[in-house]
Amino acid sequence: MKEDCIFCKIINNEIPSTKVYEDDTLIAFNDINPIAPVHILVVPKVHVENLMELEDNELLVHIVEVIKQIAKEQGIDKEGFRVVTNNGENAGQEVKHLHFHILGGKKLGVN
Repeated sequence: MKEDCIFCKIINNEIPSTKVYEDDTLIAFNDINPIAPVHILVVPKVHVENLMELEDNELLVHIVEVIKQIAKEQGIDKEGFRVVTNNGENAGQEVKHLHFHILGGKKLGVN
């Protein structure tokens, strides 16, 4: 855990969140500034800055499995959804803790 990381604080229940999923390795919660009707963040509990630093392939597989599960639970698996992870400053990564955005619930633009 990183002391000044907002996601680490959410993982430690120091900051409230609206959780939609949690297990020993991941937490998923609603984004506080959603850009789609469904906007959920999937976050590993271990502090990894971005995808380039992730060395645990099993964790990555688990993340994908959980994303698929959440998409089904949210009812966006049939109509479609987007999964985004920003890596680094030029990509727009605001929180330096690996996380995946699940976006859906409406027709999304092509960008």
